[in-house]
Amino acid sequence: MVDVAGKSHTHRKGIAQGRIVMKPETFALIASGTAKKGDVLGIARIAGIQAAKKTSDLIPLCHPLALTRVAVEFEQDATASAVQCTATVETVGQTGVEMEALTAVQVALLTIYDMCKAVDRSMVMTDVRLLEKHGGKSGSFVAQP
Repeated sequence: MVDVAGKSHTHRKGIAQGRIVMKPETFALIASGTAKKGDVLGIARIAGIQAAKKTSDLIPLCHPLALTRVAVEFEQDATASAVQCTATVETVGQTGVEMEALTAVQVALLTIYDMCKAVDRSMVMTDVRLLEKHGGKSGSFVAQP
């Protein structure tokens, strides 16, 4: 791991996003809350939050962090039969939370896949990326649209 002992404690924030595209019938199950395994987006939200908290257990050189906020939100796009996931992670510390935000998105999308794979194995997770990063020595980053 990189030595961060000399870095200042600053408020840090990371926002990541991704989407999962599926068959219209699968989207209808999620939107109506009638999936066999239960509330898909509710469970995916909890999975994303847990994933952010466990990022250092999953990514070998990530520092364990005391997170002050994790929010996982979903936007449903009926026209595209897709669900977009946005994760916002914050801390006050010596290293950023980009990996935690990206991990939250990926695990939330994987959870949607897991809960719906019995009816649709063709789902595609796509466009996972860091949208914003704030805090620390390097300042802010905002992705171009």
